[in-house]
Amino acid sequence: MIFETLSILSKEVSAYFENDVIVIENITSVDQSSEGAENPVENKVVMTLLNIEEEKTLKNFPNTTAKNGRVQYKNPVVNVNLFVLFCANRSTYAQSLADISKVIEFFQGKRVFTQANTIFERKAPLLNVGNFHFTAELYTPSFEELNFIWGTLGGRQLPSVLYKLSIIEIERGNVIGEAGVIKESIGQSNSF
Repeated sequence: MIFETLSILSKEVSAYFENDVIVIENITSVDQSSEGAENPVENKVVMTLLNIEEEKTLKNFPNTTAKNGRVQYKNPVVNVNLFVLFCANRSTYAQSLADISKVIEFFQGKRVFTQANTIFERKAPLLNVGNFHFTAELYTPSFEELNFIWGTLGGRQLPSVLYKLSIIEIERGNVIGEAGVIKESIGQSNSF
């Protein structure tokens, strides 16, 4: 669901920009173009996944479903938050700043994404999308964290904005056990 979420998001932001300026790519490839090869991030707004964080508050919910008088047991759903960096690698600094402002405008207008309010191709190759719901919130790292992020990415710092996408559900759907439904309790009653 990570790839699907990023694909949906890139299509939505691209539609707001009204062109194909948004690309999902590793931002470290900014300075790695070889002679004669086209750089996929040149003059683009690059969307990069920085980190995946497990949402621990939803970790211990049981995952059972009752179906035809039987209970199916599955491993708990993994809920994750994605930290997505939007970097403007445009030909001019002014255009980069304008693009980052436009990304912020987009998320100011739309923070919640569901299958009902989002346009996407359900049958597109590689997209395994059912029902989804996630929110986007601006994440502002400290100067120290920002320096660490760009130092880790190994490139020059570009105008950028970081968003936290919450909560992406990942579930394999693999049944690990099945049993009948308990209808009554048999045993000693505790009478006081």
